[in-house]
Amino acid sequence: MFRSLMPVLILLALPAFAQAPPKVLDFAAETVGEEPRTLIPIVGKWTIAEHQGQKLLKVDGTRWREGQRLANLPARARALYGERYAEFLDSVKAFAYFPYAVARDVSDFREGDIMLRFQAVAGRVDQASGILFDLRPNGSYYALRANALENNFVLWRVVKGQRKAVKWARNLTIARGQWHELKVVVKARRLEGYLDGNRFMEHTLDQPVSGHVGIWTKADSVCLFERFEVVASR
Repeated sequence: MFRSLMPVLILLALPAFAQAPPKVLDFAAETVGEEPRTLIPIVGKWTIAEHQGQKLLKVDGTRWREGQRLANLPARARALYGERYAEFLDSVKAFAYFPYAVARDVSDFREGDIMLRFQAVAGRVDQASGILFDLRPNGSYYALRANALENNFVLWRVVKGQRKAVKWARNLTIARGQWHELKVVVKARRLEGYLDGNRFMEHTLDQPVSGHVGIWTKADSVCLFERFEVVASR
């Protein structure tokens, strides 16, 4: 009798880890030619495009110029941070070199997985696609990105518009015109970075993350995004 109860007692003694349902953005319900409803573009030109019969998110770096201010930028910032939007707005340079769009329904990602399906299309200066996370009210964030022009993989830390490389993985193969999967896994301060199912990065962060998440690119990158998925474990 006692032995038969042991597995149940062990399970009851284990801590419960709540895993929220995944947030999946596949853009199928979006409108071609319009900005995405599921993300808030902060910098750059983001629209829904049709590609081979499928609705995808597209960032077009060739249609955005340094110094060009996004329309209704204060309203976009307010949608993220409410009455604290002014603090965020002060730190976001509308002429920033790093286009990004923020997921509406993930306001405080701390642990879990973030996955992005992307395809680099063009870009003379860059062909970069990345996952943005830990976006704080002061505008600071991390970005894990892959670059098809340079065939590398890097974790950036951006503080008040200033970018710093945290860790690199070089000499990879990131073919332009093909679909790739980028994934970041965060558990407490431990970070792992994956490209196409292969782990190329491990890093210990200075502090736990807590903030918004989204999609990040650079300069004149033209990229397509098929799917953005967030699975938060707490």
